[in-house]
Amino acid sequence: MKTWGHLRHAMMVMALAALSGCAAISAVSDAATPLDVYELRAPDTIAATNGRVLARDVIVEIPTTSGALATDRIMIRPNALQAQYLPDVRWSEPTPVMVQTLMLRSIEATGAVRYVGRKPLGVSGDFALVTEVIDFQADVVPATDTANVQITLLVRIVRESDASIVASRRFTASAVAATTETDVVIDAFSSASDQIFVDFAQWVRTTL
Repeated sequence: MKTWGHLRHAMMVMALAALSGCAAISAVSDAATPLDVYELRAPDTIAATNGRVLARDVIVEIPTTSGALATDRIMIRPNALQAQYLPDVRWSEPTPVMVQTLMLRSIEATGAVRYVGRKPLGVSGDFALVTEVIDFQADVVPATDTANVQITLLVRIVRESDASIVASRRFTASAVAATTETDVVIDAFSSASDQIFVDFAQWVRTTL
C-alpha cells in the first residue's frame, strides 16, 4: 500500500504539472495573439513653403509622456481617473515614437528647412524640438456611447548652441467619436491629429 501511495502521489504531481504547463502555454498564446495595427499619418493639407529653404538643421527628440501613454496600446478613459486600452488593437509605434514621426513628417512636408531628423548629421543640430505628450486618448462621455478624443502637446524649440528656449507652445485639439467602436474612435484620433500637426508645421516654419 505504501508503494501504491507513493505512485499515486507521483501521478498526481505529474498531472498537476501537465495542467500548469497547459495553462502557461495558453497564457503565452493569448499574449502572442496578433493585434490589429493602426497608423496616424501627417496631414496632406500642410502648405509647402513658397520661399527659400532655411539653412537650419532641426532635431526632433523623442517626446516624454506619462507611463500610461508610453505604450503602443490605444488609450480610452472610462473616467478621469482610470486608463484602459481598446481591445485587440494597437498603434503602429509606441505613442511617443509615433508623435515624433508625425512631427518629422509634418516639418518635412513644409520643405522649409535644410534638414530635419531624429539625430543630427554632425555633432549637433541648430535647433531641437523638445516635446511632452500630455493627452493622447479618447475620453468616454458619461451616460453615452460616445467619446471625445483629446490630443495635447507641449512643444519647445531649443537653440542647441546655448540650450536656450526660443519658443514654446501648447497645442490642443479634440474630435468627437459618435460611438466607441474602434474604427470610429480611430477616425476621431486622425481628425484631431490633423488639426494639431497642420498648426504645428506652420508654427515651426514661421518661428524658425
